[in-house]
Amino acid sequence: MKDKKIGFVGQGWIGKNYADDFEERGFDVVRYALEESYLKNKGLIKDCDMVFIAVPTLTTPEGFNDSIVREAVKLVGRGKIAVIKSTMLPGATDSIQKENPDVLVVHSPEFLREKTARDDAKNPKRNIVGYTETSKEKAQDVLDVLPKARYEKIMPAEEAELVKYAGNVFLSMKVVFANMLFDLSEKLDIDYELVKDAVSNDPRIGSSHMSIVSDSGRGAGGHCFIKDLAAFSEIYQEEVGDKEGKELLKAFERKNAKLLKDSKKDIDLLEGVYGKDIL
Repeated sequence: MKDKKIGFVGQGWIGKNYADDFEERGFDVVRYALEESYLKNKGLIKDCDMVFIAVPTLTTPEGFNDSIVREAVKLVGRGKIAVIKSTMLPGATDSIQKENPDVLVVHSPEFLREKTARDDAKNPKRNIVGYTETSKEKAQDVLDVLPKARYEKIMPAEEAELVKYAGNVFLSMKVVFANMLFDLSEKLDIDYELVKDAVSNDPRIGSSHMSIVSDSGRGAGGHCFIKDLAAFSEIYQEEVGDKEGKELLKAFERKNAKLLKDSKKDIDLLEGVYGKDIL
């Protein structure tokens, strides 16, 4: 597969680290992004055999917006493969496939952590490729060019899209619960670190996302957790709509927003999702 030309649209911390890894493994790589050094490559993307798209999907007070991804897919050449790494609501990849019948569109969610993105790109724990009916026969080709992972799975695009949300929302809730557990420990004059250590060693729970202060603040922040929790809450309400589930998700959103606000963490990201009048 190394004779294939691989394109990358978007050179933020996700797209850059994926492109770096492919380049280091000997692939012919073309990078396009809005930065001056990459702008000249826009017209070259159509000639790439496979194009990885890692551009923002926004969640704002107006809702989920994947318009940047949709525009990026239009750069991919006829008969070529578009691999969407951006986080997508279930059904979005199939919708994009219908808009672009001459392109083979798949969704391969990224699981990079911002602080360890380079290592995560080179040494993935999971590789998931979600196909549409049009792109199903090309899913294995996408899996074959990725660095090997201990868990690899090909599945329909909607399932792959929901996998990404499931992880981020679950971990967001874990952060909120850990903070509540910390506050209760403080009130009871209990050593939270001892509790955390014992709880973290339960193999069903694990140690990740149990620290109370991260990036000089409290709460589930960063470029993914805030927006993905909000988007999941919105689609759950639209598709399932039960009162208890809606109230539970909104309560998690409000509690997380309060933790972020009180510790002055990621306020710009919080306001980008919810607006100035946060929840």
